[in-house]
Amino acid sequence: MTAVQETLRTEYPFTLPRGYVDENGRVHRNGVMRLATARDEITTQADQRSKQNPAYLTVLLLERTVTELGELSAVDTFVIENLFASDLAFLQDLYRRINQDGHTEVAVSCPHCGKDFGVDIAGDAPGGF
Repeated sequence: MTAVQETLRTEYPFTLPRGYVDENGRVHRNGVMRLATARDEITTQADQRSKQNPAYLTVLLLERTVTELGELSAVDTFVIENLFASDLAFLQDLYRRINQDGHTEVAVSCPHCGKDFGVDIAGDAPGGF
């Protein structure tokens, strides 16, 4: 009898609702977010920018945990600061889901038949965003 090996999912592909528009007008929607570490949480809280403006903590956490976005070579604070509000809200929700809930699936009901089912809000599942 073989033991079932459990693996920990640490990266979550996603698709932004609108997408980041770079300086050349290209839209970047597909990306990857990784699980946050204790270091991510501690260093961002100690950052002077988040001490001066607690809302900036979100920008710093997303800068560290969004590892890919479209064809960008790097995701930095400038990129996160220039996301559309709906995309920032999407990433905040994704961050909370993967770091607190441990998954990106939400329960929904079909408005036509009333059947309940799960949808992966990260958009990496077939039929995702």
